[in-house]
Parts: sequence; C-alpha cells; structure tokens
Amino acid sequence: MGNYPRTPAADCGGRAADNSGPMASKHRIVVGLSGGVDSAVTAHLLKAQGHEVVGIFMKNWEDDDDSEYCSSNQDFIDAAAVADVIGIEIEHVNFAADYKDRVFAEFLREYSAGRTPNPDVLCNAEIKFKAFLDHAMRLGAEKIATGHYARTRFNEATQKHELLKGLDPAKDQSYFLHRLTQAQLARTLFPIGELHKTEVRRIASEIGLPNAKKKDSTGICFIGERPFREFLNRYLQTQPGPIKDARGRKIGEHVGLSFYTLGQRQGLGIGGVKDKGAQRGSGDHAPWFVARKDMATNTLYAVQGHDHPWLLSRDVVFDDTAWTSGAAPSDGAFAAKTRYRQQDAACALSAGDAPGAFCLRFAEPQWAVTPGQSAVLYDGEVCLGGGVIASAVDSDEKRPPALSGQAQAAL
Repeated sequence: MGNYPRTPAADCGGRAADNSGPMASKHRIVVGLSGGVDSAVTAHLLKAQGHEVVGIFMKNWEDDDDSEYCSSNQDFIDAAAVADVIGIEIEHVNFAADYKDRVFAEFLREYSAGRTPNPDVLCNAEIKFKAFLDHAMRLGAEKIATGHYARTRFNEATQKHELLKGLDPAKDQSYFLHRLTQAQLARTLFPIGELHKTEVRRIASEIGLPNAKKKDSTGICFIGERPFREFLNRYLQTQPGPIKDARGRKIGEHVGLSFYTLGQRQGLGIGGVKDKGAQRGSGDHAPWFVARKDMATNTLYAVQGHDHPWLLSRDVVFDDTAWTSGAAPSDGAFAAKTRYRQQDAACALSAGDAPGAFCLRFAEPQWAVTPGQSAVLYDGEVCLGGGVIASAVDSDEKRPPALSGQAQAAL
C-alpha cells in the first residue's frame, strides 16, 4: 500500500470528518460506486481501515441504454472491476423510477417555465442521500459513503452536524450537497474530502485500480455527452421566437426559450450584428450574451459585452430553502455562490417579503445570476445551506425593499 497521508478522512476518524463521535470501532458502510476513481478510492480507504464495505452501483436512467451517449453499462463494468480489486461485494440497484419521479420531472417543469435547474443538487438530495441511503439502511449499514469532495464534522457547541468544503478548492462539491439534512449528514462519510484530486489519482494508481486514469464525468448525469438541445427536444414542446437587443430591436431568431440560459454566449447566431452606422473596425464586435427571457411574449433578449448592466446583479431573491442545521441563519454577513464554478462572494442575508424567501445583497455585482440555479450560503468553510434562485435585480432595475438594519450593516 502506498505511503499516502493518514488523513482524518482516510482514518474515518478525527474531528474534521467525524459524523457521530469516535470512529475507532468498525462499521458496516455502503459505498456508492459510480465506476469513477473518486468512489473507488473512497471504498479502498474505508476497507483499509478494517470496515465492512459493500459497494452499490446506482442505475438512475434507463430511457436509452442502447444510446451511443449512455455510459451506464460501461460504468457498471468499471465499478465491478474496482470491487474485485478492492475485494468487496457490489450490488446493482435500479433507482430509475425514483429518479424520473423525483428529479427528472422537476427538471422538465423548471425548463418549461423558462428557468435553468440544477438536477445534480436535486439528485443528491432525493436519490443519493435519500433513496440510496434508505436502501443502505435496509442492508444493515450504519453509514454510507460517497466520492464527493466535501467534509463533515460534529460541532460540540451547537450539537449539530456540519457540512464543510472539500480541501481541494478546485474540486469542492459542497455546493451540490447543500440540501443535506442533519439525519443525512449524521450517516454520511466523505473519505476523500481531505484529499486533493491529484492525491486520489496517485492512490488509485498505487493500488492498481483499473480506473485510475479514467476521465471525470461531465455534464448532467442523465444527459451524459449527448447534445443538450437534441435531448430536450424529445421531452419539451418549444416554439421559435425573436431575439431582441436591449433597445427592443430584433437581431435574430431563437429556437425555443428552454434551450437558452442566462449568460450563454454560444449558439445565438448573432455574432456579426452591430449598430447601424458603426464604423468598420470601431471595436463594436463584443460578444453577445443571453440576458433575459420574456416567457409571455416568447422573446429572448441578448446584450453585447460581458459587463453589460443587464448581466450584473447585486440583489438576489431565493426560496425553496434547505438549511443543514434545520433552521435559517440570522440576518448578517456571509459569503455565497450563485453558480458552482465561482469564488465565494461577500453578501448580506435578510428575510424576503414572501414567506420562506430570503434576499442576498452582494458587495459586488454578480454575473448572470440565473433563476432555477442554487444560491448557496457559506460561513467560512462551513456550508449553511441555500435555496433556488427566484429572481435577481440587474443594474438597470430598481432595488428591492431595503434589507434589515442588521443585514445592511453587514455590508
């Protein structure tokens, strides 16, 4: 075995990754094996500590198993090969019906309404940490483990389980896990949360895992590598309509509002448009970005330039919230992400006007804040939870009602 560090995650003990007190005792742990290297190393680390480890491969999609884009069959072969090398049992479990009811139906509803959902967040909350967790408990498991780059700990002062960022900032996945509850966190381990991806691949190579160099999966799990527009066309009725600029002039034609998301630059077909009378070589060739959708008139609005006011928002309203502690934090200063691949941005939290809604006012304008995506709140390295973005106010619009004095003072 390699001489990789005995991190708290690898030992399944220590305060950084402890879910429910000392982990010196051995447990029956069910690991979600996806066929990828992260879950494979997760299973290995737990087995190396003497735990009884069982692997489960989750099949979440079966509409087009024979498609050239569906990797499910190969992923199971890879997962089974990993289980063989590590020396654990693996079970193939079909969650496709649950997935279609709990995740995919919501995905289609959101796209039909003109929003851009994040099915990975919903999949974690409804499938991986609900249907999968329930199945594991029926198998007699005391814990489950997945290959996510995140950490957990038990806060003695608050007597609450906390979700923490993974130590590899380039791979931290706490954003996708922000809807986990106290009950789910108490039963979940993230053994690679203390490791960087390079270390995970090194461990996989050292112990001879067959997928040590397997490429990371990208895209939405049930879409895979297939063209997104082609996939959506099978499930949604769409209607072409005009693309207009900020002044209301028609500059192109869209193929259906559901196919576009705010901030999108590619596939608009309007790259050569510029103001009438603009001089050749005047520099008026800045790229166009999707900035607004008007569902009532079936109109897509695009603006020119990355920093156009329509693309910048300081005030964001979100609802459908989930807080890891079970209760919303008090008004005040925090950091937040409105999309996965962005740095934490300083903001103030305040209760919204509508029941269950909250407002974020950012110190600096945020780019292309997209309804349907998740706004996730952080206090340092601790992920507090978040919700679904309902609306954002751009630089050209009036501000929403003033925040509370405490939240305003935070900025």
